Amino acid sequence: MELQFVTDSGLESVPGKTGDPDAPLLDSYSNTVVNVAKKVSQSVVQIKVSGRQKEGQSPARGRPQPEGGTGSGFIISSDGYIITNNHVVAGASRIEVALPDGRDFVATLIGRDPATDIAVIKIYGDNLKAIRFADSKQVQVGQIAIAVGNPYGFQYSVTAGVVSALGRTLRSESGRLIDDVIQTDASLNPGNSGGPLVNSQGDVIGVNTAVILPAQGICFAVSSNLTALVAGKLIMHGRVRRGYLGIAGQLINLTERIKQYNHLNAKTGVIVASTEADGVSYNSELQQGDIIVGFNNQAVTTVDDLHRLLTEETIGQQIPMAVLRENFRREIVVIPGEIR
Repeated sequence: MELQFVTDSGLESVPGKTGDPDAPLLDSYSNTVVNVAKKVSQSVVQIKVSGRQKEGQSPARGRPQPEGGTGSGFIISSDGYIITNNHVVAGASRIEVALPDGRDFVATLIGRDPATDIAVIKIYGDNLKAIRFADSKQVQVGQIAIAVGNPYGFQYSVTAGVVSALGRTLRSESGRLIDDVIQTDASLNPGNSGGPLVNSQGDVIGVNTAVILPAQGICFAVSSNLTALVAGKLIMHGRVRRGYLGIAGQLINLTERIKQYNHLNAKTGVIVASTEADGVSYNSELQQGDIIVGFNNQAVTTVDDLHRLLTEETIGQQIPMAVLRENFRREIVVIPGEIR
């Protein structure tokens, strides 16, 4: 049987010329990711921890067995400071860092902040390549976001996507809310926690910290500006100082009558369930049953509001607090101590 071939002198007949107008765009996107991966990879390290005791293990069953784990981090200075997640290094008695060039170091824990899931460790070596921070205030929804990790020590891992949302909040292991969180659809592979989220120039816009598995790859990163602030305090002081009131409180709804009589706009406040007497803070003017509605001349509607307002600057200072006592508003004074 004779076969009939149909030819076309158009662009589609030329090998390698598909005529797809999006082809150059795809090449540009691919080149961006490839170039960023090459630029950033030498700054991203693997972190191996050991000596963590397994929680809840009964001593009656024998001696507790130390647990280990792995994560990622990235070098932020040529003298060996590295940022990672608090949950990667928390409780570890030994921290090891593997560089992409094959070198291994035992790291020193400089400080960690459970409230933001940020930690700083340090290694002592030469020829360390640091990565720089971008201004996370300039990040826009829809821009390229590239997550880089080093779960295996010698081979880095890269995923790419876009910034899905800005200004998210995320609950840390300490119970506080992490503000200014970046949401992205760049998948967070196992072992990549603590690695950098970078922009198309290879500058850090966030630190990969969490993934919600049921949500099919919604990942979160602590913004670069917050990370830089926390890391600076950890390097200088070994910790982040925060105010502490020594109270237990919970959310309570306010009735319309109470709101109108006391000229309140908020629908909720924080009722004091108990106070810690003779603690590190001065709170003796507070009484059980008081409803906190203001702190330092700012509205308080939830416990998270109190956490946010109890900054380093409030420690040891006389701070005005607005409370409802027997449904009537009154002003008292508290002096926050320092949380340890």
